[in-house]
Amino acid sequence: MRPAEMTKMLHLRRFYPFALRCCWCQTWSGNDFLLNQLHECTDEDQVFDLVGKNKTNLSEKHVGMAIDILYQFQKKKPIVMRRTEYIKNHSQFLTLSILAENKIAQMDDQTLVDMLYNLLRLNVEDHASLIEQLVMELWRRLDGLSLPALSKFALSLNKQELHRSSLVGRIADIVNRNLDSIDDIRIFSILMVNISSVISLNLRDRLIQKAMFLLEIHGIVHLNHARRFVQFLCNVRLLHRPLLDKCNKVFLQNADKLHVNDIVIILQLYQSLQFTSTEFKLIVKQKMMEQMNDCYDPVSFTKLFESFAPIAGPEVREQLIETAILVADELEHWQILNIMEAMQAMGYKNSQLIKKIASLLHKHLDLYKPSELARVTYIITTLHFPYRDLYSKLQQLLIGYLQVSVRVAETALLIHALAMVPSSSMDDVVVARISAIFPQCNLLRLCSLTAAVMKWAQRDRSNKLVSSGSYGKLLQEINSYALEKLQKANNLDLLLEDLRFPSGEWFNENLFPEVAVVFQRLVDQITWENVLQLSHHLLRSQYLCTQVLDGIATVTINQPDKVFASGVYSILHPFAILNYDPPQGEEFFEACIGHINRHLDSFEPHIIVLMSLDLAITGRFPETLIKTIFNVEFLARLDNQLEMVSDSINKKMRFDLMELNRAVCLECPELQIPWFHEHYCQQLQNNSSGSSGALRQQINRLLVEALGGANFARMSVVTPYYYRFDFECILDKNKRPLPYVHHGGVMANLERVHWSHNGQVLEKKGLPPGAQRIAIEFLDSENFCKNSTHPRGKTVMRKRHLEILGYHVVQIPHFEWNSMELSSKNAWIEYLKAKIFS
Repeated sequence: MRPAEMTKMLHLRRFYPFALRCCWCQTWSGNDFLLNQLHECTDEDQVFDLVGKNKTNLSEKHVGMAIDILYQFQKKKPIVMRRTEYIKNHSQFLTLSILAENKIAQMDDQTLVDMLYNLLRLNVEDHASLIEQLVMELWRRLDGLSLPALSKFALSLNKQELHRSSLVGRIADIVNRNLDSIDDIRIFSILMVNISSVISLNLRDRLIQKAMFLLEIHGIVHLNHARRFVQFLCNVRLLHRPLLDKCNKVFLQNADKLHVNDIVIILQLYQSLQFTSTEFKLIVKQKMMEQMNDCYDPVSFTKLFESFAPIAGPEVREQLIETAILVADELEHWQILNIMEAMQAMGYKNSQLIKKIASLLHKHLDLYKPSELARVTYIITTLHFPYRDLYSKLQQLLIGYLQVSVRVAETALLIHALAMVPSSSMDDVVVARISAIFPQCNLLRLCSLTAAVMKWAQRDRSNKLVSSGSYGKLLQEINSYALEKLQKANNLDLLLEDLRFPSGEWFNENLFPEVAVVFQRLVDQITWENVLQLSHHLLRSQYLCTQVLDGIATVTINQPDKVFASGVYSILHPFAILNYDPPQGEEFFEACIGHINRHLDSFEPHIIVLMSLDLAITGRFPETLIKTIFNVEFLARLDNQLEMVSDSINKKMRFDLMELNRAVCLECPELQIPWFHEHYCQQLQNNSSGSSGALRQQINRLLVEALGGANFARMSVVTPYYYRFDFECILDKNKRPLPYVHHGGVMANLERVHWSHNGQVLEKKGLPPGAQRIAIEFLDSENFCKNSTHPRGKTVMRKRHLEILGYHVVQIPHFEWNSMELSSKNAWIEYLKAKIFS
């Protein structure tokens, strides 16, 4: 409570010592009349006037009703017109607060809950005496609260940021004991989302099953109920596809009721869960187009911009940008942040809008909370704002917050943000704060701290080595602490929770080798509930952990229906990318294919393409799946989805489709799928620089010597179906090099691939009898698994395809070329000869 408020309260208590403490025991024949008068009030001043005239006659019901009416007045107004500050500072509101505090014991449960809820919505401070007394009284009555009252109490505790308190833990226990009897979907959804921070994995799963059951038995479900279920999944960080699909259907069924605010919230939740619904995005696009001309005020326009700009077409996007520039001066600081986040999502770098945003940030930077300031930092560095004075002010504010921050999560966030500011340096304050908090950090925050330290070290010109000085000491301390935590880990689920979404090269290079050891040590704890997270880590790290992959395969085979349909891609992907067939390989892949076929209608188009490409990498081409993709209707659905994603994702998805089309044409000609990516590949080739690095130039010079002249080898060769590889030469039937002829000789490129009935190349255009084309490729570290010389899946598929095209493929692994054995020119030439002529 503020000092001024405390002074007013003490003054009032001295002035009305008897009336305020004892009036609860009085009765008055006009009570009902007073309630009627309260109901007839049309604004706040009338309520306060009525309270002022009847101080000694107000019962607990009158007090509760007065506060409720004050809140209802504000609820009905637009945000910009609400008068919460006026209400809180009014002398009669202080009178109501004192009366309420003295009458708490006489209030029934529902009145207590409603009063707490209303006061918090009126932005009364959490530490106000009345708020504290209400919470304590409700805590005492907790076991006797009805479910509606319990749900509203839980909501109020969340508003007070007490979502991790022992009190919420007791509410979770009550929900756990009474779960089977809760049949009101509204009450359940409120309880579910507000106890999400303190629940066990077992209760989490029971809540999800209950949510799915309630969605099934209720024919009509309100948007807010489904939204809370999605919010719950975000809170527990779980991509539970069956529940998400059911909630998504609710949103689609209520499309006509969707407002801009609903759309913004749902899209943010989907983004947080990395869940995509093309159908929902199409509806969003349509709704936004309909509402676009009606969004004039800053609040409505901000919501429109952040939800619509990232998925709008170029013309509409430009229109939104122009409007944003016009209304920018009217935006609040939080609206500016929302606009910036939308700009980041679409990768849009309009210099005029950036200039406008930068000028507004100068004015509003002081208003941002530490977490918001960190977000601002991330966005402006990502979008490359070119304003040094803005970075300088940002740095001062971040350091100021860092010096007074007492929360570990916030401190780590501020340190990471400071490292992103181009001009910042790691001074004694930062070093001291890092040293103070890292023993309290989980592995995820340790990754963030290490990334920050490494960024400062690389930026510091006086520091020649990242591992030297204060940087090296900090990195060594953090690394030792992280390794110690890993060595003590004995629960796979807790470890995976601690490692959720790590970032930075330090994790991959320094920490993951030890993480892989722990994964293998805890391999017996692999279940259908953690296989997706394990798959994610293996894929992200590019580590080949055969024991872990075998465990994932076993769970998938034994419990195929436990793994959600969308999870099949996450499980399949590391096996394809890391080029690994488990001992029960055929059974595993058949289980995945069967699962995909059973749930084909529930997948987004691009996921079907990705799963089919993964199977193609392993040499598997399920006919049903291939023919599902290569038809006009499916490709039209895919095109619709491509319109809803960013340019970078769009390019990636189109390239994936091309790779699948090429694989099917080369390996399954009997399916008679046409090659329709010729023009697309020509565009890619025209946009490619075609340059080669110094190492490939070196290999070319040595290759010329090994073959006997420059006319015996070519660099950067493009094949039919547009594979590009490093070098090509041709050997005759006696394994002697043949020279290239510039005009129509034996060395003309393959103009067309001809197929025989068994799917093999029928002829080799322009080659003498017995001659063989040789494709020579240098394989860098990206072609191999991180921890071994095992080639990755696409490297193997590429070799397979080049062989189908008639090449003998010679691969030069980086670890052989850069080995101690090949440290001289003659050794390299002999190595090339052995590879080519053997």
